[in-house]
Amino acid sequence: MIAGEGAHAVRTGVTAVLPRGREGVGVPCAAAVHAFNGNGELTGRAWIDESGSLSMPIGITSSHAVGAVHSGIDSWVAQIAPHVAAQWMLPVVGETWDGYLNDINGGHVTPADAWSALEAASTAAPAEGNVGGGTGMNCYGFKGGTGTASRTVAYGGAEYTVGVLIQANFGARDELRLGSIDLGARSSAPNPMGDDDWFARERRQHAPGGAGSAIVVIATDAPFLPGQCAALARRGALGLGRSGTAGSHFSGDIVLAFSTANEGALTSQFPEGSDEVYETMRLIPWGRIDPFLTAAVQAVDEAVWNALVAAQDMTGRDGHRSLALPHDEIRAAVDESRGV
Repeated sequence: MIAGEGAHAVRTGVTAVLPRGREGVGVPCAAAVHAFNGNGELTGRAWIDESGSLSMPIGITSSHAVGAVHSGIDSWVAQIAPHVAAQWMLPVVGETWDGYLNDINGGHVTPADAWSALEAASTAAPAEGNVGGGTGMNCYGFKGGTGTASRTVAYGGAEYTVGVLIQANFGARDELRLGSIDLGARSSAPNPMGDDDWFARERRQHAPGGAGSAIVVIATDAPFLPGQCAALARRGALGLGRSGTAGSHFSGDIVLAFSTANEGALTSQFPEGSDEVYETMRLIPWGRIDPFLTAAVQAVDEAVWNALVAAQDMTGRDGHRSLALPHDEIRAAVDESRGV
């Protein structure tokens, strides 16, 4: 959603994730949440913590648009899955702050935008960079946004996927590292969020470097219990840290992990009849999950870099400008480290 200029420039949007697709809305997935730093919002977490499950769509957007997206998901589900809406709905909506580039208090995101994002969701490779909820975001003092990555893990004669989507809006410029290379500190690119203290100039407050937030979604088709999803979610913080962040107090870095295996388990519906029923779940043994945890760390790290590399320069609210990570600097730094 890119529109207008000046004080009311719109640089924002909505990203939607349907864990089991359109036809699977209301069907639970094993799930868990890890708040590496809790200065942020992810609705529906209390129910995920209680039940170990997630059965609703996921929305990711701007900090001040959570309510509109929540309402949009509710109304969309009521339209396409009225049997789900007939009981209760607890959508999961996460946010990061885009107020540097976007008129964040302008109420530009509406429930209809959440509808549009849900209707557009598909199995195709997601777009990255300045798209969806990541449209107006910044990362390590460069233009940030939406990033994705995945890894495959072989186990028991099958091949499973660990996929990641991140809305990257975190990190101070001087923290950014590519392996052993202090890429941020050596960058010659202007850092309008750090070199020019716009927050102090406009609002008489100082914004510490690294403020922003990250929402990370980790999905797998491997059969995991809710507690194993929690272990997967905790590795999301390690994946973020690989690019250098120490986790600013002003950055709400929240990770949601879910498994699409075990369809038909973890249900919670009003009872029908008087029969007592049981549910069963298949799982990867705890002693065999290390390759999946490694895959999560690697994919989160790569998703951050994909968000940075795919992002493009953007001018937004009041002429604020965010510059993309210079690709030539990355190539030059890697060549130098290799002695090329």
